[in-house]
Amino acid sequence: MAFDVSDTVATCDAFARIQAEHGRLDILVNNAGVIPRKPLLETTDDDWASVIDSNLSAYFRLSREAARLMVPAKRGRIIMVSSIMGFLGRPTIPGYVTAKAGLHGMTRALAVELAPHGITVNALAPGFFPTDATEVLHQNPDFNALISTRAPMARWGDPSELEGPAVFLASDASSYMTGQVLVVDGGLTAAL
Repeated sequence: MAFDVSDTVATCDAFARIQAEHGRLDILVNNAGVIPRKPLLETTDDDWASVIDSNLSAYFRLSREAARLMVPAKRGRIIMVSSIMGFLGRPTIPGYVTAKAGLHGMTRALAVELAPHGITVNALAPGFFPTDATEVLHQNPDFNALISTRAPMARWGDPSELEGPAVFLASDASSYMTGQVLVVDGGLTAAL
């Protein structure tokens, strides 16, 4: 179901359709966002608000509406797709870094509140994977070399390598795990 996650009305309508068509929701994977790259001094208030709304506030709204369907069932999985940028900083993406760090806090807060209802809330924090959002970095020979030499696995991740961790967080294999951020980055954040 496609809708603008930064639109509260569209979000609520989507969850009403889910309830009407399916009667329940078992798993929510929050994986929407934007990552404009601008130096701090060129970043406008509108730029900032857009990033925070898409990468943080939308996750809150989606999680709240999912919880409305999950709480009565006493079961559910909410997975936030974050980033290692929630732990690290990079120039030209202050809103993105702030949103992802905030998302880690939101993951813990919602996990604590929803655990008594049988709902787990965890996050995946990918490192560098070739995607539409990272294409400009992946195609930059200097940045590509930086990641390939900085990460102990000496390469970018393959998107298929996120499938197993996502399935783990969505399955009963992670039933006693909540409020955690699972880093999938080839060891990049573990190495100096």
